[in-house]
Amino acid sequence: MSKSKCVVCGRLFPEGQGMVLRSGEVILSFHSSKCASKFLKILLEKLPPDEAKPYLTKIADELNEVLRAKARAKAKKI
Repeated sequence: MSKSKCVVCGRLFPEGQGMVLRSGEVILSFHSSKCASKFLKILLEKLPPDEAKPYLTKIADELNEVLRAKARAKAKKI
């Protein structure tokens, strides 16, 4: 069984655990959601706000639409 190394804390973890994200040739491995959150926080602090805003807004809108659709599906139909 191969192991991945967390890019935040350096901890080795077995394949199938943790979180591995691939974007093109970049592979990011996180052993826990806490390390993934820490990485995301650092990334957002370093990104220029004017470059990040369109992507953040688009993703937030998409997720909000999914939540609205779930709420509509759960609503009682009379």
